[in-house]
Amino acid sequence: MVPLTFTKVGETKCIERINGKDDAKRFLNNLGFVEGSEVSIVSEIAGNLIVMIKDTRVAISREMANRIVV
Repeated sequence: MVPLTFTKVGETKCIERINGKDDAKRFLNNLGFVEGSEVSIVSEIAGNLIVMIKDTRVAISREMANRIVV
């Protein structure tokens, strides 16, 4: 298990868990990042990620992506 930031562009991974405080977990859950969901990296821009989750593109910071364990 590694943070989402270690995933390469185009790879699809399954979310194992979300780390961090309750506010961060709630924020990511509201965006669709829940355990068991599949997530793929669309692109990386200046360290931040654009990911595909539940047929939706979402931009997240590297800090947030580090809290998502795949």
